[in-house]
Amino acid sequence: MSEIFSELQELAFQRRQQEAGAGDPPAEPAALTVSADDFSALEQRIVRAVEIVKRERQARIAAEERAAHAESQLQEQTPRFEHLEKELNALKGERDHVRQRVERLLAQLDALEL
Repeated sequence: MSEIFSELQELAFQRRQQEAGAGDPPAEPAALTVSADDFSALEQRIVRAVEIVKRERQARIAAEERAAHAESQLQEQTPRFEHLEKELNALKGERDHVRQRVERLLAQLDALEL
């Protein structure tokens, strides 16, 4: 906000310099005079800044909603994932057990052939 006022003061100072000419001192050095063009330009910049802030807020709200939705989906999927992980570990254990039994049977068959 202070940047806008500083810019406005600078514009007003430049305008006074142009109106007064290079050799003449400004008529009102302490007063802040702003032309209609300067004020209009400032107004346009403020309107654009407000629009940008509104768009960014909407984008932030949408991002927060997507994050909340993703988090709820994660919470829903976590028990299923844990169940599948347990099932996978059980199947791996079962596979190892079957492998050991097959290896024992093969070892017994090898012993018969001797």
